[in-house]
Amino acid sequence: MVTLEEVTEMAMAFPHVTEGERFGHRTWLVSGRAFAWERPFSKADITRFGKETPPAGPIVAVRVDDLEEKDAVLAAQPKAFFTIPHFDGYPAVLIQLDRVTKKPMREALEDGWLACAPAKLVDAYLHR
Repeated sequence: MVTLEEVTEMAMAFPHVTEGERFGHRTWLVSGRAFAWERPFSKADITRFGKETPPAGPIVAVRVDDLEEKDAVLAAQPKAFFTIPHFDGYPAVLIQLDRVTKKPMREALEDGWLACAPAKLVDAYLHR
Protein backbone atom coordinates (compact mmCIF):
# COMPACT_ATOMS: atom_id res chain seq x y z
CA MET A 1 0.00 0.00 0.00
CA VAL A 2 1.17 3.49 -0.88
CA THR A 3 -0.22 6.69 0.64
CA LEU A 4 -0.85 9.99 -1.14
CA GLU A 5 1.93 11.48 0.97
CA GLU A 6 4.33 8.84 -0.36
CA VAL A 7 3.17 9.56 -3.91
CA THR A 8 3.91 13.23 -3.28
CA GLU A 9 7.42 12.42 -2.00
CA MET A 10 8.12 10.18 -4.98
CA ALA A 11 6.78 12.66 -7.54
CA MET A 12 8.57 15.64 -6.03
CA ALA A 13 11.89 13.76 -6.20
CA PHE A 14 12.00 14.17 -9.99
CA PRO A 15 13.61 17.31 -11.46
CA HIS A 16 11.53 20.46 -11.98
CA VAL A 17 8.36 19.04 -10.46
CA THR A 18 5.81 21.29 -8.86
CA GLU A 19 2.66 20.36 -7.01
CA GLY A 20 -0.52 22.12 -7.96
CA GLU A 21 -4.23 21.63 -8.14
CA ARG A 22 -6.47 20.82 -11.09
CA PHE A 23 -10.21 20.39 -10.77
CA GLY A 24 -9.75 20.62 -7.00
CA HIS A 25 -7.33 17.69 -6.79
CA ARG A 26 -3.62 17.37 -6.10
CA THR A 27 -1.60 17.34 -9.33
CA TRP A 28 2.11 16.88 -10.01
CA LEU A 29 3.54 18.77 -12.96
CA VAL A 30 6.84 18.95 -14.81
CA SER A 31 7.41 22.17 -16.72
CA GLY A 32 3.70 22.93 -16.43
CA ARG A 33 2.51 19.55 -17.78
CA ALA A 34 0.58 17.21 -15.49
CA PHE A 35 2.14 13.77 -15.28
CA ALA A 36 0.20 12.47 -12.26
CA TRP A 37 -2.88 13.55 -10.36
CA GLU A 38 -5.28 12.45 -7.68
CA ARG A 39 -8.33 11.07 -9.50
CA PRO A 40 -11.45 10.28 -7.48
CA PHE A 41 -14.40 8.96 -9.45
CA SER A 42 -17.00 11.40 -10.71
CA LYS A 43 -20.73 10.66 -10.53
CA ALA A 44 -20.59 9.75 -14.23
CA ASP A 45 -17.70 7.34 -13.61
CA ILE A 46 -19.62 5.64 -10.82
CA THR A 47 -22.71 5.36 -13.02
CA ARG A 48 -20.62 3.63 -15.71
CA PHE A 49 -19.58 0.96 -13.21
CA GLY A 50 -23.24 -0.09 -13.07
CA LYS A 51 -23.65 -2.96 -10.63
CA GLU A 52 -19.88 -3.42 -10.27
CA THR A 53 -18.24 -1.96 -7.19
CA PRO A 54 -15.74 0.76 -8.19
CA PRO A 55 -12.15 0.27 -7.02
CA ALA A 56 -11.58 1.75 -3.57
CA GLY A 57 -9.67 5.00 -3.28
CA PRO A 58 -7.48 6.82 -3.17
CA ILE A 59 -6.78 6.62 -6.89
CA VAL A 60 -3.96 8.34 -8.76
CA ALA A 61 -3.83 8.79 -12.54
CA VAL A 62 -0.42 8.71 -14.23
CA ARG A 63 0.46 9.55 -17.82
CA VAL A 64 2.17 7.03 -20.05
CA ASP A 65 4.01 7.64 -23.31
CA ASP A 66 1.36 6.22 -25.63
CA LEU A 67 -1.53 3.77 -25.86
CA GLU A 68 0.76 0.79 -26.50
CA GLU A 69 2.61 1.53 -23.26
CA LYS A 70 -0.75 1.90 -21.53
CA ASP A 71 -1.74 -1.61 -22.61
CA ALA A 72 1.62 -3.01 -21.47
CA VAL A 73 1.41 -1.32 -18.07
CA LEU A 74 -2.15 -2.52 -17.52
CA ALA A 75 -1.14 -6.09 -18.39
CA ALA A 76 1.91 -5.99 -16.12
CA GLN A 77 0.09 -4.73 -13.00
CA PRO A 78 -3.54 -5.91 -13.27
CA LYS A 79 -4.23 -5.92 -9.52
CA ALA A 80 -3.35 -2.26 -8.95
CA PHE A 81 -3.43 -0.57 -12.37
CA PHE A 82 -6.65 -0.14 -14.33
CA THR A 83 -8.54 2.16 -16.64
CA ILE A 84 -12.11 3.40 -17.05
CA PRO A 85 -14.12 4.42 -20.13
CA HIS A 86 -13.35 8.10 -19.47
CA PHE A 87 -9.68 7.28 -20.21
CA ASP A 88 -10.34 5.36 -23.45
CA GLY A 89 -7.94 6.65 -26.10
CA TYR A 90 -5.99 8.70 -23.54
CA PRO A 91 -2.43 7.74 -22.54
CA ALA A 92 -2.86 7.40 -18.78
CA VAL A 93 -3.54 4.67 -16.26
CA LEU A 94 -5.28 4.69 -12.91
CA ILE A 95 -3.57 3.24 -9.84
CA GLN A 96 -5.38 1.99 -6.76
CA LEU A 97 -3.05 3.04 -3.95
CA ASP A 98 -4.18 0.40 -1.50
CA ARG A 99 -3.12 -2.30 -4.00
CA VAL A 100 0.19 -0.96 -5.29
CA THR A 101 3.62 -1.23 -3.71
CA LYS A 102 6.28 1.45 -3.74
CA LYS A 103 8.45 0.12 -6.56
CA PRO A 104 5.75 -0.07 -9.27
CA MET A 105 4.31 3.25 -8.07
CA ARG A 106 7.67 4.96 -8.39
CA GLU A 107 8.25 3.36 -11.80
CA ALA A 108 4.85 4.57 -12.99
CA LEU A 109 5.61 8.10 -11.79
CA GLU A 110 8.99 8.00 -13.51
CA ASP A 111 7.36 6.85 -16.76
CA GLY A 112 4.79 9.62 -16.45
CA TRP A 113 7.51 12.18 -15.77
CA LEU A 114 9.51 10.95 -18.78
CA ALA A 115 6.39 11.15 -20.99
CA CYS A 116 5.72 14.79 -20.04
CA ALA A 117 9.11 16.39 -19.37
CA PRO A 118 10.81 18.45 -22.08
CA ALA A 119 13.37 16.52 -24.16
CA LYS A 120 16.39 18.39 -22.74
CA LEU A 121 15.28 17.65 -19.19
CA VAL A 122 14.69 13.98 -20.03
CA ASP A 123 18.13 13.74 -21.64
CA ALA A 124 19.82 15.31 -18.61
CA TYR A 125 17.89 13.00 -16.27
CA LEU A 126 18.74 9.85 -18.22
CA HIS A 127 22.42 10.78 -18.45
CA ARG A 128 22.94 11.91 -14.85
